[in-house]
Amino acid sequence: MERRAEDNEETGEPSGEAIRSRLSNRADPFLVVCRCFSFVTSLVAILCVVVNVLAAVRSFRDSHDIFDGIFRCYAVLIACFVVLAETEWGFILKFSKVLEYWAGRGMLQIFVAVMTRAFPDYMTQRKDLLLLQNIASYMLLACGLVYFISGILCIGFLKRARQQKEISKEQAVKDLEEIDRRREELEQLLVEHRSRDEV
Repeated sequence: MERRAEDNEETGEPSGEAIRSRLSNRADPFLVVCRCFSFVTSLVAILCVVVNVLAAVRSFRDSHDIFDGIFRCYAVLIACFVVLAETEWGFILKFSKVLEYWAGRGMLQIFVAVMTRAFPDYMTQRKDLLLLQNIASYMLLACGLVYFISGILCIGFLKRARQQKEISKEQAVKDLEEIDRRREELEQLLVEHRSRDEV
């Protein structure tokens, strides 16, 4: 191992460890920002789920409007779908290809924000629920607009390309580790073979 490091220094070739550390140490700042924004959007969508569940329970319990309760149940389901889309789980993206594109994801978030904001007149009695609905809907509306505009500007395509590049880097690091491990095994076998020949 030491001899290999010396040989690499003599020939000017970087060692596998140096290449590995160079490849694995840098995280792409653009992808970090995208992950943070996705996390924030997930939290806001969860807030929309909570608000719509509270409104649905209130609608069914107080028998104000059964149709509003059903409407809120649909809003909960679609908001849960937004949360799942933000995880970028392969099954969800395969199931609904339009959510792979940021413009489509943004339109879905805007739709959920509008559904959360829609409320009947009796909500004016519950100021706390009304305030929570307004906060959740406007925050998700803002996230949806950012996604939609970014999708129009092809930022989602750039993110997917950088993700692919990051996956390629990770695969290169794994391949280098496997090659180093195999080389060490072969060197060990060579040393054993030479020691047997000398005896």
